[in-house]
Amino acid sequence: MSDRKPFLLRLDPALFDALQRWANDEFRSLNGQIEFLLTRALNDAGRPRGGASPGRGGDKTGRRRRRVDEGADPGSDT
Repeated sequence: MSDRKPFLLRLDPALFDALQRWANDEFRSLNGQIEFLLTRALNDAGRPRGGASPGRGGDKTGRRRRRVDEGADPGSDT
């Protein structure tokens, strides 16, 4: 059995219809089309599946790391 995580996705009806037409044009199920588009968006953003984003300045939580400049007090906000 496939190891997939089910979840509920609420869509605007017009968006749903447009995605369904696109899926039909590509001979995919609606679910397959959405998964394809999300995978492509992750790859385009440099965030491939199963890995942390390389070189984007984020930590494992997805928050951006603050850069501490040389000579600045790491405890200050300036």
